[in-house]
Amino acid sequence: MTANRSPGRMIGVDVGGTFTDVFVLDEGPGTAHVAKVPTSRPDQAGGFLDGIARQVEDLSTVSVVVHGTTAGTNALLERKGAKVGVITTAGLRDVLEMRRRDRPRTWGLRGDFVPVVPRNLRLEVPERTLADGTIRTPVDLDAVRAAARTLLAEGCSAVVVLFANAYANPQNEAAAVAAVREIWPNPHVSSSAEILPEIREYERFSTTALNAYLQPEVAGYLDRLETALTSGGFSGEFMVVQSNGGVMSVETACRLPVRTALSGPAAGVIAAAYIAQSAGYPDVITGDMGGTSFDVSLISGGQSLLSPQTSIDFGLVVRSPMIEITTIGAGGGSIAWVDKGGLLNIGPQSAGSDPGPVAYGMGNDRPTVTDANVVLGRIDPENPIGGKLDRLDTEAAARAIDAHVGAPLGLGTIAAAEAILRVANSRMAGAIRLVSIERGFDPKRFAFMPFGGGGALHSGAMLADVGIGRAIVPRYPGVTSAMGCVIADMRQDFVQTLNSLVDGLDLGALTGFMQSHVDQGLALLDAARTRFEARDIVFELDMAYVGQTHTVAVPLPVEVAGGRVAPPDRAAIAAAFDATYRATYGRLLATGTRRVMNLRSAVIGRRPKFDLATLAPTASGPAEAARKGTRRVHFAEGWQETAIYDRLALPVGARIDGPAILEQPDTTVLIEPGLTGTVDRFGNTIITRQEG
Repeated sequence: MTANRSPGRMIGVDVGGTFTDVFVLDEGPGTAHVAKVPTSRPDQAGGFLDGIARQVEDLSTVSVVVHGTTAGTNALLERKGAKVGVITTAGLRDVLEMRRRDRPRTWGLRGDFVPVVPRNLRLEVPERTLADGTIRTPVDLDAVRAAARTLLAEGCSAVVVLFANAYANPQNEAAAVAAVREIWPNPHVSSSAEILPEIREYERFSTTALNAYLQPEVAGYLDRLETALTSGGFSGEFMVVQSNGGVMSVETACRLPVRTALSGPAAGVIAAAYIAQSAGYPDVITGDMGGTSFDVSLISGGQSLLSPQTSIDFGLVVRSPMIEITTIGAGGGSIAWVDKGGLLNIGPQSAGSDPGPVAYGMGNDRPTVTDANVVLGRIDPENPIGGKLDRLDTEAAARAIDAHVGAPLGLGTIAAAEAILRVANSRMAGAIRLVSIERGFDPKRFAFMPFGGGGALHSGAMLADVGIGRAIVPRYPGVTSAMGCVIADMRQDFVQTLNSLVDGLDLGALTGFMQSHVDQGLALLDAARTRFEARDIVFELDMAYVGQTHTVAVPLPVEVAGGRVAPPDRAAIAAAFDATYRATYGRLLATGTRRVMNLRSAVIGRRPKFDLATLAPTASGPAEAARKGTRRVHFAEGWQETAIYDRLALPVGARIDGPAILEQPDTTVLIEPGLTGTVDRFGNTIITRQEG
């Protein structure tokens, strides 16, 4: 079943730390347009709307707008969320602060952590639910109302109810939430059973509290965007990318803003998987290099890997399915500095978009990775990407490198700039090894896909440092995450703790939970005003042997026909666990007893995908027709006169031997000496080592 919607314009918008990227797809002719504009501060809505206006004059022609946002992530990192109050079980007010007794530096003697909810705003009330769901002490609703009034008097704009073992029986929490809503003046009231009905008190408390912390900020931001789009004539579907790589409605995003953490990077991974699979490379490692960070993810067999939880920052744990992404501070705006021991470091401090690299001439005097690329001739100072500036100040970049890197290390300008790139490349290569070699994957069987504004400048270094055989530079690498917004499917994830031995598992209750998840997910898909080519339902069980802490995700073989879930089979569950456990660890425990911890369900609406071949160059003829001239560029061998090409004008099949630079409005592609770039039928540039 699909929603009836005529083809129109689909817009993907990804807001990054430095630039806001826009990808516009005209579904009818299958053509695409892109824009890259500076991210506006402090309100990102300005850059969002400006980017769309660059490509679309009449919003009434737009059917879908999908947004990859960093509003939630930034609010967490910068601690700019709402003032939140917590109502919790007597004796549990400090769970958020005690965490898992971890430390920001494992071997350090000291470490500070400030929870997003201070202790005076974490209030206790009498109630108790046991781990088996039995209510030993009914909740004192008069105490709940009194706590709510106290939190309102303290100026809280959001409140969350966090009761012990509410995943096993939410009755006390539900009653408390109903009592609070009688008093609370806005809709920002939630409970842990609504947000994460899953075992493990700290993770459940943390995720729910962070969700409340983000609600006013994210809901206000999305409301401003939706109002601006509507006033401009937009009447289509406005959706937001989740951290799991799917999209959700704005209504869901306002209710569950914690699921938008890592939204933009997730969209980039989804696009990369689709591009690589289409090009015949199902195994790919992505490298998204923006102005602030370098985000790495591994895609195996065309599928990105999901993690059940992540830490946005120390102590800020989010328990929600997320695409596995490793982030390091090695973006174009990452600052190079020499420590007291005389070692050169890159990041994590970043110049971001404001003031930006020294070459931007906007007040920063500390050198960045972009400044090193400018000084070495790899970025054209007369043609910077993003439309923010008319030109870059190479001389200022060189002076900053001399002062902050060259002088402390006793190096000349060029040697210091090279050192900056070597350290940055080494850090990037380390991140790639972390997601591949250290997890049992051989990087030699993977391709590397660089994207973001700066990724394609470093692809050759990754081939050399990690041993990857080839790089795939997508047609529009600078707006890949925005493209991913257009490609991503609609997805809703659900979880429910079962905590039962397989032999004692209540199959009727399990079927009931699965059916509830399916009903909720399909209802959300039905409410969407977008087309779906198919609807998929996926079930997994978190399982382990009794006595083990860590679980494995076991695919649950269950049929769903006409929206109805067939009851699962106990023997099939046991067999599926054995197969998954053996594949993960190589053996089974002969005397082990199997336990089911959680049910995880995903309801996915497969959105139509556009043919990437529509992005391919229409030009024909020799590659030399796209040549713009030459420029002196510095490589390991020294300065070389390097051919410069208009990348978007290169025809399919064009072969460019390095050294060469391919320029386009959203990025610069560097083909180093000894490498060759070939344009495939989708407009990707495949970079390989030259034969012989």
